[in-house]
Amino acid sequence: MAFKPYLGAPLVSLILGTVVKVFEDFHYHRQLVSADGLDVVLEFAAKVAGRELKGIDMIRFDAQGKIVEFEVMIRPMSGLQVLGDEMARRLAPLLPGQTS
Repeated sequence: MAFKPYLGAPLVSLILGTVVKVFEDFHYHRQLVSADGLDVVLEFAAKVAGRELKGIDMIRFDAQGKIVEFEVMIRPMSGLQVLGDEMARRLAPLLPGQTS
């Protein structure tokens, strides 16, 4: 639901720490790794407010193993909307002007 990247470890940590509280029955069930090991895709499923959703985490590492890009895609739209609404509700007081 974000239109621009969130930058910096503290901000990303806050967002990921919040999403793990919002997701119910979260589990990874498949992973794909590039030949060089620098790109990983993790497929997951979860529920938010009773709505089932599926998604992928696309993670890129640098040569030292540090995450340099982390992108999440979620479907269906109804699940994404419920997740976005709940994340905005929880993060709005902590991230003024950054939750849209």
